[in-house]
Amino acid sequence: MEVGDLPLVNASLNALSGALLLAGYVCIRLGNKKAHARLMVAAFVVSSIFLGCYLTYHYKAGHKSYEGEGILRAVYFVILISHIILAAAVVPMALRTIYLAWKRRWEKHRWWGRRTFPIWMYVSVTGVIVYLMLY
Repeated sequence: MEVGDLPLVNASLNALSGALLLAGYVCIRLGNKKAHARLMVAAFVVSSIFLGCYLTYHYKAGHKSYEGEGILRAVYFVILISHIILAAAVVPMALRTIYLAWKRRWEKHRWWGRRTFPIWMYVSVTGVIVYLMLY
């Protein structure tokens, strides 16, 4: 694999993470706690692999500039900036949510999960959108 392949890998990992998150959400809504836990851990592992690939790509290749113009350029930067800010916020939120589940502190886990899930989903989806707009 070449460094140039990593943006597609990163977008794929973001999409997979989002799919795992959504499946985990559906499982908990259906009362399947074991499947929910497995899917959420899988989403965290996939997101962690993404982070490693993302950092490797940007360390070796730098960044790619958006080449669009007009309103699409403004839309791109709104999505990108919100994605970056929320991606930084979701890391400690996800760690806290997982920690609370591990400690079986269910009330606090649910409180954090209700806030973490939509942000994490947004980050996963906008990661794919940023890739599609760039490439």
